[in-house]
Amino acid sequence: MFTLDGVRKFHDWTHASLNLLLDHLSSIPTIDYEKVVPNFGFPTLREQVIHIFNCEGFWIYTLQGLPYNDRESADCPTVTDAKLFEQDVALQTRTYLSGLTDQQLNSAVELKFSDEDGAIRTPAFVLHHILTHAFHHKGQIVAMCRALGHPASDTDLFRFG
Repeated sequence: MFTLDGVRKFHDWTHASLNLLLDHLSSIPTIDYEKVVPNFGFPTLREQVIHIFNCEGFWIYTLQGLPYNDRESADCPTVTDAKLFEQDVALQTRTYLSGLTDQQLNSAVELKFSDEDGAIRTPAFVLHHILTHAFHHKGQIVAMCRALGHPASDTDLFRFG
């Protein structure tokens, strides 16, 4: 059984790690933040960053039965804009978690999508996906930074124990 305290801690650590990465991205030239790096699903650093936060926003809204509108790269052209987006999404998740009990966190709910499809998942499962997904893309961003000549310092969890 997952606990709210554990999920909150994992969420906080994830966002602290992402904030380290955003700080690094704010130190590189804007042209490189927008430069296409071949062989990545989201080919620019900016698109990778926006995708991470759109994913979290989408799933948190879906858990609440609310429609979500993705933000586009044009909505967040700078790293500063991405940091504001990160803060907004993290707050939405913390607010959602504040209304749950441990039992609700671990109880299956029916999720409905805008295409009329659906799934049955626990909020804990969805939150696990959100946080591991963020680390997947954080790793891609770090690799892209290396390819662009801007290697990032350590941004992993063990810094936050």
